[in-house]
Amino acid sequence: MTSMLLAAGVIGTAQAATEADVDKSFGPYKSGVPTVAGVKPGMVIDKSNVEAAKAALIPSMAQFIKSGQTTLAVGETYSFGISKNYIDATRKNLNKVSLGPNVGDLVGFVAGRPFPQEPDAKDPRAGEKVFWNFQHNNRIGDSYTIWPWHMEYKNMASGKVERTLKQEYHIIQWKHRVDQDPRPEVEPNPSQLLRSGYLKVHEPQDLKDTQLLISRFSDDAKLDEVYLYLGFQRRVRRLASNQVTDPFLGSDLMVEDFEGYNGRMRDMKWEYKGTRDLLVPFYAHNKQKLAEEPKEPDFKFIDFGGEGACFPNVTWQLRKTYVIESVPVNPDHVISKRVHYVDAETYALSLNEIYDRKGELWKTFVIAYTDSESHMPKNAGRGVAINDGFSIIDVQAKHCTTGKFKVHLDQEMSPTKLFSVQYMRGS
Repeated sequence: MTSMLLAAGVIGTAQAATEADVDKSFGPYKSGVPTVAGVKPGMVIDKSNVEAAKAALIPSMAQFIKSGQTTLAVGETYSFGISKNYIDATRKNLNKVSLGPNVGDLVGFVAGRPFPQEPDAKDPRAGEKVFWNFQHNNRIGDSYTIWPWHMEYKNMASGKVERTLKQEYHIIQWKHRVDQDPRPEVEPNPSQLLRSGYLKVHEPQDLKDTQLLISRFSDDAKLDEVYLYLGFQRRVRRLASNQVTDPFLGSDLMVEDFEGYNGRMRDMKWEYKGTRDLLVPFYAHNKQKLAEEPKEPDFKFIDFGGEGACFPNVTWQLRKTYVIESVPVNPDHVISKRVHYVDAETYALSLNEIYDRKGELWKTFVIAYTDSESHMPKNAGRGVAINDGFSIIDVQAKHCTTGKFKVHLDQEMSPTKLFSVQYMRGS
């Protein structure tokens, strides 16, 4: 009973999760797909019909379309499917997890989705629970590699590509693993890390060998360890906590923005703002009109279009979405809030709106997802949503940064040796 009360945050609002909740959480479209008046698969939403489709659009996308900066092609809604091991872990650990007294305290978590029940508007900690589900979603498996990652900095008004980077990025989940050996944890793990990310720049020459290492602890009270290696300086330096909100390598992206939110739970106040059926950039990769450049053996990247080629040129699905607002605890943070649009099936953050300290829209972050069945053949059967690319648009500066990925769900490409300061110095 005590854990149930902690999970709810206040006495009287606790609801134990049931097997039916698990079924609904992982199968939101079994009884039918969402419908919104003015929206149907196969249509293209442009400035001539955007008002009729506005109920299915986040505010910034509606404005982009209304102003003629982009159009949006609507695709069929379908289930992405989730790893059976992840679903089984959720069932096995049902109602064993609860929230502690403070934001960032998670008690009893083992593996799977911590809170598979529907968010309750009467629960003051509902937003926090949704974001714990994001923090412990299947994260493209337990380990994965993005290689190559092409990132472009673009002047939105002129369409000029100002800078192009070529990078590799590796992620390892140290604990709570369900799909890849070793399970449930990579050992040794003396620091009790939760996950780590390692990035290395290959091009252009002036940034070649720049490396970034981000490690998050299992204990949310501990600050992330973030290290940067600058090739031209030949030294590693640890970034201060406030530097994760600096522009990453001069782009429109902050380290804290990675994956939609790459920070600690306790650094934000979380509020559940409701559930909506919204158009989000979910699609089948192999059914898109893909880019001819850059060339990659046996693979084509997603393309970008619209003003400045700042918008992923993919079809969007109408999907059940949780709307969460996060407000920084630190009053000196560079933003006033983020509005996250969380996919109810995968808990991926496909859309994020970022507001400046004055409360005005600053950036829209679009993260494009394909299902693993529609990606490279070697990724089939994995039951995850694959991040295929992104665009982060600075609406005030009329600038964007886009990324296109080739994702490998292959733990052999992300050995543990990558995720250390020693490796950064020696590579």
